[in-house]
Amino acid sequence: MTRRFAIAIMGLALALFLAPRLALAEDHLAEAIAHTKEAIAEGKAGKADGVATHANVALTHAEAAEKEKANPHTEEGIKHLKAAVDTGKNGNATEATNHADQALTHLQLAK
Repeated sequence: MTRRFAIAIMGLALALFLAPRLALAEDHLAEAIAHTKEAIAEGKAGKADGVATHANVALTHAEAAEKEKANPHTEEGIKHLKAAVDTGKNGNATEATNHADQALTHLQLAK
């Protein structure tokens, strides 16, 4: 095996090892956005508990994305998702939806 070939193989192995890690931050952010959209749809239907449920799942993904790659927009989206969960649990679908909508704006800007 030539030296160049060995170096090329090691480079390829390193790239394959790191590629999934780079994709994970994007996957968590995409999941957070998808669940935030679901929370908004539930809120528009007047279902405060649905907003809280989907916002909570979105929050989990947003926090994971923030840990992997810090971003001020993700951080702001997390604040609004927490507020959406709290107000949704308190039965206020309108306010929870507003927070989810603000969270969506920030999460999309983080992308």
